[in-house]
Amino acid sequence: MTSKASILLVLFLLVSNFSVQVLSVVQECGAEDDAGCIDKKKALPLKIIAIVSILVTSMIGVCLPLCTRSIPALQPDRSLFVIVKAFAAGIILATGFMHVLPDSFDMLSSTCLKDNPWHKFPFTGFVAMLSAILTLMIDSLATSVYSQKNKSGVVLPAESRDQEMAVAEPDHGHFHGHHHGGKLVDAEGSQLLRYRVIAMVLELGIIVHSIVIGLSLGASNNACTIKGLVAALCFHQMFEGMGLGGCILQAEYSFVKKTAMAFFFAVTTPFGIALGMGLSSTYKENSPRSLITVGLLNASSSGLLIYMALVDLLAADFMGAKLQGSIKLQIKSYAAVMLGAGGMSLMAKWA
Repeated sequence: MTSKASILLVLFLLVSNFSVQVLSVVQECGAEDDAGCIDKKKALPLKIIAIVSILVTSMIGVCLPLCTRSIPALQPDRSLFVIVKAFAAGIILATGFMHVLPDSFDMLSSTCLKDNPWHKFPFTGFVAMLSAILTLMIDSLATSVYSQKNKSGVVLPAESRDQEMAVAEPDHGHFHGHHHGGKLVDAEGSQLLRYRVIAMVLELGIIVHSIVIGLSLGASNNACTIKGLVAALCFHQMFEGMGLGGCILQAEYSFVKKTAMAFFFAVTTPFGIALGMGLSSTYKENSPRSLITVGLLNASSSGLLIYMALVDLLAADFMGAKLQGSIKLQIKSYAAVMLGAGGMSLMAKWA
């Protein structure tokens, strides 16, 4: 756990260090499009409303899956949970494709940037591709390190230990019981490790994306834009939180770790808004340096989110035994994916 956390922490620190360049005082490239909507006094209460409402909806979204243990139909081994998880994965996929990636394209193709090199090479696609490959490397290496470290004995949840004891009954004899029990420990332990790596990497990508969203909203004084963004971001954060919450639930973390991960997800966007408010006099969203930095961060975040949604969430479930064993459940899950992706895509009109 320590090695995996160290790898993720180093990556996060590098991204954070890079993003500090956004806060530099630089010459503004262009003015806001609608000067009639620029009103700092009207924007301030809207930003405060945004902080409170996004905090509440984010907490609701990420905590809903964590409370499903008390609801039999929504437990991780039930079909309904698989359908809800597919819905949330569709939301995360659409976030990467329809929100983060287009924003990066817009920023890095802005007329405020020099023609060479920014208009001569598709940096957004290139950085998103590198980000997806880097996410694959972290995903693979973290799983390997974590698996080797825990090879001597994986601590399984109570349900898994009960299954192990059931397999190791005297009917198979002492030797065979331990043999099959060991296989079960390996299988259950490996899957649990995968869930934990997925939850950590996904949270990292969402946090980077959320800080950028909050920073841009907090620095803006366009009251007309903020009004629409508040409602759209509330839904965005709630559904994105549901996807993350489902991954945290499957990771079988302790109560303290679940609480910490939910807390950091919920406060990241409000923190970004507050940070943007404090730096609104120095942060210029149309300046070349801001466009480049935020554009590259969005591109890297989109690559991570798209990879996680397609590979670790959708492909892992749809190619798994549960969905492969039921065509009916597959159809329902595909419908849930399309519903989640479609709903989040529609929100791109406002956010």
